[in-house]
Amino acid sequence: MTTWTTRTETVDDITAIRDIVLAAFPTPEEADLVEALRADPEAWIDGLSMVATAPDGTPVGHALLTRCHVDGRPALALAPCAVLPSFQRTGAGSAAIRAALDAARHMGEHLVVVLGHAGYYPRFGFTRASRLGIRAPFEVPDEAMMAMPLDETRDLPTGTIRYPAAFGV
Repeated sequence: MTTWTTRTETVDDITAIRDIVLAAFPTPEEADLVEALRADPEAWIDGLSMVATAPDGTPVGHALLTRCHVDGRPALALAPCAVLPSFQRTGAGSAAIRAALDAARHMGEHLVVVLGHAGYYPRFGFTRASRLGIRAPFEVPDEAMMAMPLDETRDLPTGTIRYPAAFGV
């Protein structure tokens, strides 16, 4: 198992991140979403776009947390997460996600939501959002909408997630 180096994205990583996301998904929608989120000052939070790098320093994985709201209270949305196909299933994506979650915790953020594979995200501490009284603003399988408190000592908001405009929901 490779030990991955992770770091916050820099301006020099923007093209590489787009290439990672384009390679990981069947359409350019997710890559375009990253760019739209980066351009939205209400969604983008410096320090919460993380890359996992190969030994030569080349970014191979990416995880992004941006501002969303639950019942009007600030939260974070984890999306998208991507890894170059040749580096998938090596831990690069997990490393980028853990680094993003650690950075968010360090910044004093409280709650992260993710829509994704129910077999993957619980390893980071995510659970069904419905168990926490949080719901998506659209129809989605209950097991796919997950949430994770970053600070167990604070009250969690309940209600419907409001994503940044770039998500189109």
